[in-house]
Amino acid sequence: MGAKELLFRTREFALNVIQILDKLPDSIGNKTIKNQLVRSATGMAANYRASTKSRSLKEFTARLGVVIEEADESWFWLDLLEVLNPKLSDISLLKSEAFQLTAIFTSSVKTIKRNASEKTPNNS
Repeated sequence: MGAKELLFRTREFALNVIQILDKLPDSIGNKTIKNQLVRSATGMAANYRASTKSRSLKEFTARLGVVIEEADESWFWLDLLEVLNPKLSDISLLKSEAFQLTAIFTSSVKTIKRNASEKTPNNS
């Protein structure tokens, strides 16, 4: 999967989260989750975008670490939201997308680290 597709997917994820949150009533629980979820979803998209402008592999990998944290946090908040609002549609689709994005970025970081360790001369 290329950078352009991931830029699109993370942006769409953030927009879809915002649209779902706009449908929710402002109960105490929903208000807290809405605040946290909008931050993590938009943070994931913004940090992935920033990662594409990285000046080094180390910076890129660090940014992806933040993206992974934000994607996983988004899944957590969506899970709570689903429990509090079981009749709200599309949350399970957003949870699935958060899970998939977390897996994609985690796999990318593992590949980067594996490739870096393979390039390191063996000290034996």
